[in-house]
Amino acid sequence: MDLTSHSQNATPGWRQYNGTFHSPSEETLKEAIYNIHQPVTIVVKDGKYALVDGGVAPPFAAYVPACPLKNLGDPAFCADYGLEYPYLAGSMANGICSAEIVEAMGRGGMLGFFGAAGLPLQAIETAIDRIVSSLRDRPFGFNLIHSPNDPDLEAAIVDLYLRRNIRLVEASAYLDLTLPVVRYRVHGIYQDPSGRIITPNRIIAKASRVEVASKFFAPPTEEFLTALVASGDITEEQARLAGRIPMAQDLTAEADSGGHTDNRPAMTLLPTMLALRDRQRAKYVYEEPLRVGAAGGIATPASALAAFSMGAAYVLTGTINQGAVEAGTSDMVREMLAETKQADITMAPAADMFEMGVKVQVLKRGTMFAMRAAKLYDVYRGGESLEAIPATERTTLEQSIFRAPLETIWEETMAYFQERDPRQIVRAESDPKHRMALVFRWYLGHASRWATLGDASRKIDCQVWCGPAMGAFNAWVKGSFLENPKNRRVVTIALNILYGTAVIVRLNLLRYQGVSLPPEWMALKPLELERIMEIVK
Repeated sequence: MDLTSHSQNATPGWRQYNGTFHSPSEETLKEAIYNIHQPVTIVVKDGKYALVDGGVAPPFAAYVPACPLKNLGDPAFCADYGLEYPYLAGSMANGICSAEIVEAMGRGGMLGFFGAAGLPLQAIETAIDRIVSSLRDRPFGFNLIHSPNDPDLEAAIVDLYLRRNIRLVEASAYLDLTLPVVRYRVHGIYQDPSGRIITPNRIIAKASRVEVASKFFAPPTEEFLTALVASGDITEEQARLAGRIPMAQDLTAEADSGGHTDNRPAMTLLPTMLALRDRQRAKYVYEEPLRVGAAGGIATPASALAAFSMGAAYVLTGTINQGAVEAGTSDMVREMLAETKQADITMAPAADMFEMGVKVQVLKRGTMFAMRAAKLYDVYRGGESLEAIPATERTTLEQSIFRAPLETIWEETMAYFQERDPRQIVRAESDPKHRMALVFRWYLGHASRWATLGDASRKIDCQVWCGPAMGAFNAWVKGSFLENPKNRRVVTIALNILYGTAVIVRLNLLRYQGVSLPPEWMALKPLELERIMEIVK
């Protein structure tokens, strides 16, 4: 490799110091850079690069330190949660982030959150039994989702987590704090003999709005603490201690992602959340530091590098895990996701917040779900009852979307809520518009189940939560063994993303020091699990 341009700037008179020079081939130099556990020292000798074994006295062309994967984010974050790597798998609902994913992540030195949202309590408790028994002392967490249409369910899930000693949750889709999430956080709080405040229960919040994030980075409000004292959940002393801790020490800045999202660009959202972190820490003077991680669009080494370079303490993936073999979904969905490009996504009404007009990001390619769900929302906004729907439009809905008379759908809906929440039926009998919302939500709820079950007869109606990360991931793995969805495993994906990130860090450090290297060295293709484990350990 010719170094004429670099050698012109090299200071003459370099000397060897306790080292041996090697004029490497491009492949040898590449191998040295890709060996992330060893530093690389490069000098210019006779107009060419030379690697140095041992020490060398300055001046030298460039130096790159070792870059173990645990140092990519905040090492204190990994130490606090007992992780080897600053990498999390987010809690995709309906058990899509399955017990299998949580177990694989925990055994792989990372952290996974079980996707409890949308599941009945018994299913969540079954997952608790399995994961606690399987992972024991390894790290894991469960999801706690904001449920404005079913606050009793949110409270019941918190009851379950407290009863089963679930010590870590990912709080997602919150529009504001609620009594159950505050109760979870402050339950069992105490002060140890040294005066340090101990909170047994921890929350990693996920937010895309500053107004929501600011509440998680603040102490619980006096209103909630007073209510918990009145109910006997905490003492007045515990309430006093709770006023000195943040609701969440760690918060994930959720950019353009699958499912619930505000489509925020990560390049602007993450710095905004980091600035909020600094303001809240200065305002409340917490004993422990606040930290911010990044999610949304994390699908390749380059995207992970961008997040870590901006200051993320960790990265969190979601959409790409849905395509993994451990995910709680169908092979049909995995195949659909493997063909996804970045433009193959769109927004559609959310089943859990349908009446509020909240939307989720879903797969557009190969399904008409988004268009049909939007049609239902338009009918809902424009009408007051099922009976008021024009006859021709009603026929279209029954034949193309529901595939059954609306009366039949209402009977099924009543049977569901008779077990889940009978109050919804009582309200629907006196409020025709609410009855219409429940019927329309039948389609949105079933659409996600058709996807996870792999119902081929309903493929065109499948709701598959998906962000642009899926398209970026597919482009990265094209031509590699991970192009085949049957080979996609969460730990293999995670370690390849992290390893690629570390290599690009080292390549960039050389570039910043004026060393010109082939740009294709940045394009690392994924390696099989056995090989990647040999490299990163």
